Amino acid sequence: MDQIAQPPDRPPDRPPTLITSVRRALRLLEAVGGHRDGAAAKQLARSTGLPLGTTYHLLRTLTHEGYLRRVDGRFYLGASVDCISRADERQTERADLRSRMAQLGEELDAAVYFAVYEEGEVRLVDVADGPGRPAVQEWADFRLTAHAHAAGLCLLAQLGEDERRDHFARHPPAGLTPSTLTDEGLLLRRLDRVRPTVPVLERQEYALGTVCAAVPITVGSVIATMALSLPLDQAARLPAAAARLRSLVGAMSPSFVR
Repeated sequence: MDQIAQPPDRPPDRPPTLITSVRRALRLLEAVGGHRDGAAAKQLARSTGLPLGTTYHLLRTLTHEGYLRRVDGRFYLGASVDCISRADERQTERADLRSRMAQLGEELDAAVYFAVYEEGEVRLVDVADGPGRPAVQEWADFRLTAHAHAAGLCLLAQLGEDERRDHFARHPPAGLTPSTLTDEGLLLRRLDRVRPTVPVLERQEYALGTVCAAVPITVGSVIATMALSLPLDQAARLPAAAARLRSLVGAMSPSFVR
């Protein structure tokens, strides 16, 4: 009788490859973090069990890279460690932003957008949409068409006139739909009439079949806006939805946009 072939033996699981120098550097960082008043190299060598020569070498490297700083012979955590901590905080805050936007979208039954104006450009930070409330498709670059969508108009309205003229000089208003306003003079007057307490409304100026609204929001010194969009067949409820958005959006952390 033919013998049934047996599958080859699986190789035994191997322990992960660990880089000794990285492990030692992390131990040093942990040791430094445990001394609020800093610690000397010899003290750190004793507390980590590392040879003094190895400790000096790692401390020099970590200081050069900004993970440690040396003051009067003592070592403290450096700016690079602070950046890692802030990055983790920003991830948490970004998750909070997305959660808040999802709640707004569900309550308003609309797609919701968060955008900022930085370094002379519009930046769409996040979008929250869902079944029955699709987001507007970016068929023309949002950065180049701020004159045509509610979020962009709301951001431009928060600038001074010179900054608005500079923006239009770099991004001349182009006609996207029959409703798009392209005359720079008329656009400047329209923006000048915008009031912080009144939402900016836009009807089919960026995309046919869509109406939008945007309100300015407080994020420290950052110029920002929260906006919503509705399909054209729901245009009748745009003013009420915009007013509700205005009442729901409060001060938000500027770290969302960093």
